[in-house]
Amino acid sequence: MSIAMPFAAGTTLLSEVTVAVQAAGRTLRERHTPHARGVSLDEIVAEIHANDDAVLEVLREPLLRARPGSQWAEDELAGGALPSGEWWVVDPAEGNINHVHGTDDWAVTATLVRDNRPVLTVVHLPLSGDTYTATAGGGAHLNGRSLKVSAKTALGAALVGTGQARPGEDERTLRRIGDSVTAMLMSGLVVRVSVPATLQLIHVAAGRADAFWQFSDVRSGLVAGALLVAEAGGTVTDMEGGPWNAGSRDFLATAPGVHTAALAVLASV
Repeated sequence: MSIAMPFAAGTTLLSEVTVAVQAAGRTLRERHTPHARGVSLDEIVAEIHANDDAVLEVLREPLLRARPGSQWAEDELAGGALPSGEWWVVDPAEGNINHVHGTDDWAVTATLVRDNRPVLTVVHLPLSGDTYTATAGGGAHLNGRSLKVSAKTALGAALVGTGQARPGEDERTLRRIGDSVTAMLMSGLVVRVSVPATLQLIHVAAGRADAFWQFSDVRSGLVAGALLVAEAGGTVTDMEGGPWNAGSRDFLATAPGVHTAALAVLASV
């Protein structure tokens, strides 16, 4: 299920973006330690900002140079629709909280969004060396090999997941997350609750998981995975089943065979 028109300039630009994101990944990998950094909240936040700053120093200019006329979405935790045109939506350390705690679930992501629809993305996992890429109309790939979503047709056999999009969500959203997990525990096979969103969505795109949902409009955690899942043959919508874009209030990405059932479960919360 495509979420954007084919991206004609994809091949050359994708190569340039991949080189830039992989270089940024080397910077983030050099900053990784096998132990947690920071004890107090202030210390943890400082480490998170230091990671972001270090990566953006080597990533921002190459991306803007690769796509003349493109603009930069400054706040990685922002949501809602972007103005018209082309925007880079980047998470310099997707899963930053994991990085500063010494675990390995983190990545560097860069996605070009045109008129609120992702058209090109690169997700690089520095510890494994894996690189996930997609362009609108050009398919989704892992290290150059095509990705395809799961063929599952029964939600009761599905591995599904969700997670919070940002710290400090409002109480209604947090309770809704909890209620949705309970509902899915009763309907799916296994439910994963983890961050970041992108690292769950790459598993959906690769057919290793079957669904991911989030009650959020945080763009940086969704645009990359949305394009990967769609280009791998998955279904990407909002919680009402309508087409998803960067301005949507919530998000659901699934293997096509479980989308209707997942949507029905989530509609109950």
